Amino acid sequence: MIIDDEPAMVDVICSICKELGHETLPFSSSERALEELPGAHPNLVIADMKMQRVGGLDILRACKSSGTGGPAVILVTAFASVETAVEAMKIGAFDYVTKPFKVDELKISIKRALDYQAAIHENTLLRREIRDRYKFENIVGTSAKMQKVFSLISKVANTDATVLILGESGTGKELVARALHYNSARHHRPFVAVNCSALPENLLESELFGHKKGSFTGAVQDKVGLFEEAHEGTIFLDEINSMAQPLQTKLLRVLQEREIRRVGDNNSITVNARVVAATNEPLLPKIRAGLFREDLYYRLAVIPIEMPSLRERMEDIPLLVNHFLLKHAKNTGGEPNRISPDALTLLQHYEYPGNVRELENAIERACALCEGGVIRVEDLPEHFPKSVTPQNPSDPATTDNEMPQVGIRLDEFVRQQEHRLIELTLKHNGGSREKTAAMLGISMATLYRKIEPRLKRLRSQTSVVSQQT
Repeated sequence: MIIDDEPAMVDVICSICKELGHETLPFSSSERALEELPGAHPNLVIADMKMQRVGGLDILRACKSSGTGGPAVILVTAFASVETAVEAMKIGAFDYVTKPFKVDELKISIKRALDYQAAIHENTLLRREIRDRYKFENIVGTSAKMQKVFSLISKVANTDATVLILGESGTGKELVARALHYNSARHHRPFVAVNCSALPENLLESELFGHKKGSFTGAVQDKVGLFEEAHEGTIFLDEINSMAQPLQTKLLRVLQEREIRRVGDNNSITVNARVVAATNEPLLPKIRAGLFREDLYYRLAVIPIEMPSLRERMEDIPLLVNHFLLKHAKNTGGEPNRISPDALTLLQHYEYPGNVRELENAIERACALCEGGVIRVEDLPEHFPKSVTPQNPSDPATTDNEMPQVGIRLDEFVRQQEHRLIELTLKHNGGSREKTAAMLGISMATLYRKIEPRLKRLRSQTSVVSQQT
């Protein structure tokens, strides 16, 4: 959008923009331009500073009132002064060009402004995508233990309480940490993750708190630590159980004082970072053995969240399998693969020492190896069982949903599994049929067609009960 009360100047700038391959919206009336601005959605506005009634600063303020979604603004003036330039930059002008300007200079300014605007737009989309990715409903599970996890996350996400996530490797602890961050008021600030077991003590201290130049061999310049990087955001300390005791003492001080001190520095720096920690082994035995500070444990475990192993929530496997099939299809841009009933049954009778991560890896491998878009038993990893040992029917762990009935037709078994998956997905999405159809990768019409017979039976049963009553 080009705005100048001199029509000749509007024509000149329009010609420059068109030469660069851009569409233009010319206005010689700044009042009319201000009226058209909300509906025009320009990427860039080039406006003269001095115009009757509505000046360039008024146009600039209108553009910036919409926040980061507004256009970049270049102001042009024949009456340049330091004061007006400073004011324009404070309000948010991208550039300030004085007349008479060189054509090449204006072209460079236009290109830089549009590149900047594209980067802002891309960053906004990425942040939105990340927030969507780590919404609560994207942590999959309908089991009672996972519902307890969801409840805790919902209650504490938008607080500053320190959280300790406990669970075996592969249970999704970092996913929970990210969900806590991206569903909090800190979501627009950094999420910084560090694995405490990946670095030796001296390097981990430097990573966490930073260091001053010359504080040790190799410290050739000042380094900002991860706590500083996470200022006003969240720092995730994974595998906190592996942290050396001297460093535990320094971390305790940070949690108590909300201050850090760089290695080799005598001055303290105030930091405001929410701390979320995780451990893949119980900390109480380490406390009793003198390997972990008890006072640090209670500072970290203000809100403990325990992630169940996959063995403890086997009923979530069909939903997880479907989630990973859809995720793989999205990543590859193809149609979702399907899984045979036999393969799904085997997946439901494996111990999963690697938990959800192991299941996801198995599904990704099977998607790469399967033929015809259907995952079969032979597509599963070699260490998975290739058959299921029949259980004692009187065993309380055996249910109709876990083991198929001997003699049942294959198409009937597939139908039962399909209905079970739909019911689990509906429950997971709080009864929302739109979300369920999207998660299953089917249309709303297909979903209604599959659940309508069951709904009719339920209505019929309800009617019979009512009549008997």
